[in-house]
Amino acid sequence: MPGSTRASASIDPRPGRALRVAATLLLALAALALFGPLLSPHAPEAIDWSRLAAAPALGDAHWWGTDRLGRDVFARTMQGLRISLLIGFAAALVSIAIGLSWGAIAGYAGGRVDGLMMRIVDVLYALPYVFLVIILATLFERGSVPVLLLAIASVGWLTTARIVRGQTLALRQREFIDAARAMGVPTARILWRHILPNVAGPVIAYATLTVPQMILYESFLSFLGLGVQEPLASLGSLISEGARDMETAPWLLLAPAGCLVVLTLLLNLLGDGLRDVFDPRTRA
Repeated sequence: MPGSTRASASIDPRPGRALRVAATLLLALAALALFGPLLSPHAPEAIDWSRLAAAPALGDAHWWGTDRLGRDVFARTMQGLRISLLIGFAAALVSIAIGLSWGAIAGYAGGRVDGLMMRIVDVLYALPYVFLVIILATLFERGSVPVLLLAIASVGWLTTARIVRGQTLALRQREFIDAARAMGVPTARILWRHILPNVAGPVIAYATLTVPQMILYESFLSFLGLGVQEPLASLGSLISEGARDMETAPWLLLAPAGCLVVLTLLLNLLGDGLRDVFDPRTRA
């Protein structure tokens, strides 16, 4: 637009070493989740009656052992990792989309519209997050991956809405927004072309921190028995199964719990690295 200047987030074009390492390892873990079951000679649901609750052993056909039903722990852990990643990333995308739209509209509209929309956010914030997810998960088809995804995402957008609203309140006072209004640019176009691109940096950084949060909530619901149901498995449901046999078969808990710890650690490192890229002032 002639005569206007679009603000942009401060971006460091040189990603740090930690960011590169975290991104590489995360891609490797995602590839393992996608192709890992193909590396195992056993299907996740296949039962080996001769190897019930077998411990991991070098040279054994079951690298990570078997569970109490004789199913291969490696194949089931890779299946659980794939489902947890799917739910985590999809729920994060849905929640970010809702929070981005809600916060941008509230911040740009201001006045009573802003007050009403943010009071709704405050009311939802006051309610226990996990309680809301449990209610949504029990009202609909129990154990369905799409329902579980929507239940987690439907209440995961609140923080994003507040972040975007604060950024939008600052941007709506800028000269290039005043110039767009003076030229008669429609509100929807201002939001799409000028507001959203300028809040994308913080939102992208926060989105990577939202993914592990969604995965942990899914794991918690699966641990309670409200998440993914048999014959499918997620990391949470596998941890729940492993916790029951922790004393007699600790590998059933260590395998999925170890994957969950590594996954959340890499996602948090990725989020910290992206935050530094989009705002180098946050670096020490």
